[in-house]
Amino acid sequence: MSEDDQYVEPDVQTLPLDAWHRALGGRMVEFAGYWMPVQYDGEGGGILTEHLWTRESAGLFDVSHMGQLYISGDGVEAALEAVLPIDLATLKPYAPRYSLLLDENGGILDDLMVTRWETGFYLVVNGATKWDDIAHLRESLPDEVNIMHLDDSALLALQGPKAVDALARIAKGEMPLTALTFMKGGTFKIAGIDAWISRSGYTGEDGFEISIPAENAAQIAELIAQQPEVHPIGLGARDSLRLEAGLPLYGHDLSPETSPIEADLLFAINKRRRSEGGFPGAGRILPQIAGGAPRKRVGLALDGRQAAREGAEVYAGNQKVGVLTSGGFSPSLGHPIAMAYVDAAHAAPDTTLDIDVRGKRLPARVVPMPFVPHRYNR
Repeated sequence: MSEDDQYVEPDVQTLPLDAWHRALGGRMVEFAGYWMPVQYDGEGGGILTEHLWTRESAGLFDVSHMGQLYISGDGVEAALEAVLPIDLATLKPYAPRYSLLLDENGGILDDLMVTRWETGFYLVVNGATKWDDIAHLRESLPDEVNIMHLDDSALLALQGPKAVDALARIAKGEMPLTALTFMKGGTFKIAGIDAWISRSGYTGEDGFEISIPAENAAQIAELIAQQPEVHPIGLGARDSLRLEAGLPLYGHDLSPETSPIEADLLFAINKRRRSEGGFPGAGRILPQIAGGAPRKRVGLALDGRQAAREGAEVYAGNQKVGVLTSGGFSPSLGHPIAMAYVDAAHAAPDTTLDIDVRGKRLPARVVPMPFVPHRYNR
């Protein structure tokens, strides 16, 4: 390979709200190939403060790095069902549902949201995997099925118990925003601009995800942030919120080495598909549904104040039984928490274990998830 052919690391990309974040004092870091705010230095700044504000009021997150796809064309329903473990016949219009993109061995390539729109399906996939997802879908779906990457759209998430008060003030549609319940969506206008809004999110709180034209992202973000209940919130609090909610993060708690049963995501495989199979990886997954998986994703509560992080090993006595995939201090609970994959024999609630952190053993106990109860508006 000549010097001219050497690989050049791609530049970190910017999102439509990059200048808006920086103007508000956002501390920018690289995440999933984009510059994104980890926290803000102005009012509401600091991860702990931002976390608690979201739990008590409403936090505005920029999640425009996520991939928004529209899949349509002849035979799209049958084609999409062949690559997802979902029963699309039970998917009502404008009602998002959690699903998984699986490889042939039942490993998780990505987790995603899928919604039936008028003539096709709207998917939201993870930012770090969206290009691989698009390539996998193009390879797996027939030529008659079209995959449109909605790269001219931005995506915001407004989360917290007062999110509905703030957004209902400015979002207008044929039905009131308050008519939406958890995992329902519809089309609205914000300042005269078309918006797709679903009552969903990844914090465990009530809230909304808002897809809007990228060219109008700063205008709409500013209008939402002007509402008295709302502060902009960065990646740091987004991570601690989803951890408290017991929600797995792709690339950490989920990977191609992980099966949905190990990940405690059986609900993502619809009842009919559990009996009929016919989805990628069914040969591995169906026996695990029937007989159990060799390991399981569990929640751990730690004693003391010291947090354990991803990669720390989990022990039962002198026997290594697992590894942490997420961990941190819980602002809501006041003590450290973590997620780990542990051998099935040590996954029962109240099992006592130890976590090795740089040679020091930290006592931990298996606890049910979510760590903090979900407060979805059902």
